Amino acid sequence: MPQVGPGQVLVRVSAAALNNTDIWTREGAYGLPGRPDAKAGWRGPIDFPRVQGGDIAGIVTAVGAGVPEDVAGRRVLVDPAFYADGHDDAVPVGLLGSEADGGFATYVAVDADRVHDMSDSPLSDEELAALPVAYGTAMGMLERAHIGEGETVLVTGASGGVGFALVQLAVARGARVVALTGGAKAAALRQAGAAATVSRDGDPARELRAAAPGGLDAVADVAGGPWLERVLPELRDGGRWVIAGAVAGAVVPFDLRRLYLHNLSLIGSSMHTRAHFAKLAELARAGTLRPRIAARYPLSAIHDAQAEFRRGTHIGKLVITP
Repeated sequence: MPQVGPGQVLVRVSAAALNNTDIWTREGAYGLPGRPDAKAGWRGPIDFPRVQGGDIAGIVTAVGAGVPEDVAGRRVLVDPAFYADGHDDAVPVGLLGSEADGGFATYVAVDADRVHDMSDSPLSDEELAALPVAYGTAMGMLERAHIGEGETVLVTGASGGVGFALVQLAVARGARVVALTGGAKAAALRQAGAAATVSRDGDPARELRAAAPGGLDAVADVAGGPWLERVLPELRDGGRWVIAGAVAGAVVPFDLRRLYLHNLSLIGSSMHTRAHFAKLAELARAGTLRPRIAARYPLSAIHDAQAEFRRGTHIGKLVITP
């Protein structure tokens, strides 16, 4: 049982969900500056033992010193990020499940200012647990790249957790989404609101030009790899490329002339800020978006859940229930 310190609350976990960071942290796959193959967590060394899991929804069962008693009993969504300072736009510098114990457990102790009251949300606990890392990361990408109404945006890796979240959130703010995915998953993405899909298994360059003949205003990229070199010429002058993942390859060739000659912006986006997460919590309370749950596993079957996650055949989120 975690010990609850001053300013903290104890949350009984109702549901948690899987993310790429769980796999990459477990494998030490983030690399170090100048050493891309070095074993490391996303912020460097990891202390052990460590309970993983950054996606947490649950019930507050106890409060520490300095926390109002009426917080106990509330149904909450937990912001998994640690921030550089107390400002709403501070950058994330750590994550539950990496720099501190997370939600793959029956209970977790977290700072009280991390919990957002979801008592009135129509979303299920599993749907809430699908939000923090994937939808928080997607919200951060869209906000940092200023993707808005009427713009055409390509989403890579669109059937994964962050990719699917990007499709839903971008459509919700009025953007026209072109989704890059495997052909078998195209129908689910169109159902989520994508105006067009491009198959990475066929001739993606030709399909992309047909889907966005006027070019792209932005790319929301969670894959990395060869797509940067292939798709960058499709960005209109002044376009933005925001990237928050590298599952298709972390080290890529890159022609800087394509960047500066066309006044393009390349934006790195790691997770969200407090302000971004607050916007996401508001959407969750209003029930504006419904995450797609691909499969459910008991905590005792977390090895099977991670194996399914690695196969990549699912669409949406894999959820763990203790």
